[in-house]
Amino acid sequence: MPTLSWRHHTLIQALLSRGPHKEKDFHSLFTKITGKSPDNHRSLFNEYLRKINEELAFVQLELRACRNQYDGNVHYGIVNNVSDEQSKLGTKYSVPQIAFYKGIIEAIVQDAAAQGFISTIDALNIRLENQFLAGTESQSQGGSTHIPAAFRNFSMSQKEKTLEGLEKDRWICLKDGKIGLGVRSFLDLRSWFRNNEVPSCEVCNEAAVKAELCQNEGCSVRIHMYCLRMKFSKSKAEKVCPGCGTRWHYNIAKIEVLDEEEDASAPPESQQPHEPSTRKRPRNRAGIDSDNLEPGSSQSTMVTRRSVRLKSSA
Repeated sequence: MPTLSWRHHTLIQALLSRGPHKEKDFHSLFTKITGKSPDNHRSLFNEYLRKINEELAFVQLELRACRNQYDGNVHYGIVNNVSDEQSKLGTKYSVPQIAFYKGIIEAIVQDAAAQGFISTIDALNIRLENQFLAGTESQSQGGSTHIPAAFRNFSMSQKEKTLEGLEKDRWICLKDGKIGLGVRSFLDLRSWFRNNEVPSCEVCNEAAVKAELCQNEGCSVRIHMYCLRMKFSKSKAEKVCPGCGTRWHYNIAKIEVLDEEEDASAPPESQQPHEPSTRKRPRNRAGIDSDNLEPGSSQSTMVTRRSVRLKSSA
């Protein structure tokens, strides 16, 4: 099998050392390295990604693309596909910090209104004891469970410090007293969204964490704002819900940005470096069964074992 060239290595190193890149920055880097623009040499670009992923698969890593659902920008990053105890050693976060992160992600994903965020106050009020008890629920055989002191004594200042670290590492984004998912969470949780049937966007079939809802309360359709722009951009496009036919009151408004990114128009559909999903996932809103998710170890599984209910369809 042919080894990767220095060009492939440079792309990999850039993503590993500097973290996820916005699409335009990753394309610019590719152009500087190869002398070819991805826009004009799409086949060459895709071939580079394919070769990189073939090699990364041996160490159970993947170069993946995703959209930041708050601004529609596509990002490229490298994630870990392993979910075991050894991979958890790669995170710099303590067990209580991980539990705190899990609680935040849970609260955001479970929001039936698909706002894509929770308030900082709500996040700070998350009780780590509940996270610990939920994680041990299936293992307990009755009787009381001892909660470690690290969970019971996780202070407000420790939570605030953890939020700062998670934002710096791009696991979450903070703005105006609101907390949303960071681009690294969108990259790492992509498989988890699918496996746990998080409600998906009717247009792109990706998880609709931050999305617009059909105004018919009996309809479960969600659509990302950038997908609405694409769907209703044509003057003759019928502005109705694709699920129930209810008129969709759509107006082109500035997308709420929870990151430091500049306002962006909807970019063209990304060429994913992984195989796209062609099968429509069911919009099951019944329950979510969660396991592990470690910030820093790139796991695509979630946090507790308790079932939660999102907005139920009629």
